[in-house]
Amino acid sequence: MKVTLSIFALGGINEIGKNMYVVEDEDDLIVIDCGGKFPDESLLGIDLIIPELTYLEENRDKIKALIVTHGHEDHIGGIPYFFKKLKVPVYATNFTLGLIELKLAEHKLLREAKLMKIDSGSTLEFGKIKVSFFKVNHSIPDCLGIVFDTPEGKIVHTGDFKFDLTPASGDHSEIHKMAEIGQQGVLVLLSESTNAERTGLTPSERIVSTHMEEAFLKADGKIFVSTFASNVTRIQQVVEAAILTGRKLALLGRSMVNVVQVAIERGYLKVPEGMLIEAHAVQQLDPEKVAILCTGSQGEPMAALARLSTGNFRDVSISHGDTVILAASPIPGNEKDVSRIIDNLYKLGANVIYGSGSTTGMHVSGHGYQEDLKLMLTLMKPNYFIPIHGEYRMLHHHRLLAESVGVEKGHTFIIQNGDVVDIENSMARQTRSIPAGDTYVDGISVGDVGEVVLRDRKQLSEDGMIVIVLTLSKAERKILSGPDTITRGFVFVKNSDELLKEINSIVTKTVSDLQEDGVYKWNVIKQGVKKAVGQQLYAKIRRKPMILPIIIEL
Repeated sequence: MKVTLSIFALGGINEIGKNMYVVEDEDDLIVIDCGGKFPDESLLGIDLIIPELTYLEENRDKIKALIVTHGHEDHIGGIPYFFKKLKVPVYATNFTLGLIELKLAEHKLLREAKLMKIDSGSTLEFGKIKVSFFKVNHSIPDCLGIVFDTPEGKIVHTGDFKFDLTPASGDHSEIHKMAEIGQQGVLVLLSESTNAERTGLTPSERIVSTHMEEAFLKADGKIFVSTFASNVTRIQQVVEAAILTGRKLALLGRSMVNVVQVAIERGYLKVPEGMLIEAHAVQQLDPEKVAILCTGSQGEPMAALARLSTGNFRDVSISHGDTVILAASPIPGNEKDVSRIIDNLYKLGANVIYGSGSTTGMHVSGHGYQEDLKLMLTLMKPNYFIPIHGEYRMLHHHRLLAESVGVEKGHTFIIQNGDVVDIENSMARQTRSIPAGDTYVDGISVGDVGEVVLRDRKQLSEDGMIVIVLTLSKAERKILSGPDTITRGFVFVKNSDELLKEINSIVTKTVSDLQEDGVYKWNVIKQGVKKAVGQQLYAKIRRKPMILPIIIEL
């Protein structure tokens, strides 16, 4: 089968985060989203994970555009690193562009960027591929689904979505347009799968408005609300509740300040003149007259809420009787960190409101539940279906939903990052793969940290290290001084004299034995020392510290 059109993911499959998808024909390649993903505790020292760009770099001449569906971190977080290697035009909506500009300015790349504003009525052409859009509802303003009209048929990427028929923002999904696209015929649908395991319809944002106002009316003392900085609808609900109760509003956390500024400037957030105050002014007002919006709802250790919970925020503190509202659910993997902060808040005497949905009504998901996903499938009526944006079990459940509403069995592809779905004569198959994986960002280094470095960091974190310093005579080949053993994170030296003496004895004997056998090369001696000491320590105390022999020759 000759391939004329290909679809694949470089991120976002079997994971939540670092979304990146590609539509490619013989002449042109279009990238959808370029997200980042925050590391778990196993990736020591890593700041961010972004998609591997090997394939795109090899095909840089074919790339015509990066189209961004919306402004969440898992869809725009990798753009500065992408743009350092591939300077292609970026197409996004008004609010999304504002967030992208912040990121590019921080990396000193904004002047070089070609940023193109689009909306749901825009149309683009790249060779034989025509691109149009439809508006979807999510937990951030200005979200789009994308339609690729190709000679093989229509390919639709939903972006992140839910069907909220009464959105608090008034920003409705263009259901009529989705129905028209489905009537015209959809060859392949790529649809997000985050909540494919949850039954029913996603609750409306309007639920939160009512509960937020009730909490503000009942609260004594200061009110702290922690949410995603990008959830402008939630921020507007906090603003409305503060207006209702006559409270000023302070913003804590750089991302919160930046996003609110962009949202106000671009008309997505309405805040009365004089309502916003600086953090240092909080202590000058009566507690009942102030509310604080802060970052840290996911338990990030350096975010504002974590620092408030330990009393380490310079200008503001949480006092006994204050109310703290967590207006976001923990992303899977963050539950421990969030629980730790909630415990600390209770220790401070705060009244803590947390939990999503019907529990407290302070948060509803921005991702569609099963009935939302089935509605999208029913509207689009695709011939082929690729579930995206989710872990494997979510993709599996989404496939079952697709089959339940009429997608033919065998016409759904559950793929891995890098798996390519090829199309010819409007028939799709998956038989090949391209390079795909993770690139680690560590400080200003991108891609320099690999599995070997991470393995070393893990070993150091678990068992510590031993440095063995030995001075040898260059002429006589004898030990002049040492061995001296220095430990870090291994044992408490004052209580381990016997163990350290034993290590030194093993080193001396190993070096002597090697020299008797005529071995004088440094690297061989070092390996011998590491092996002998490592075996002895494991046999005696069942630990494997990192062992670094240093040989000085005089």
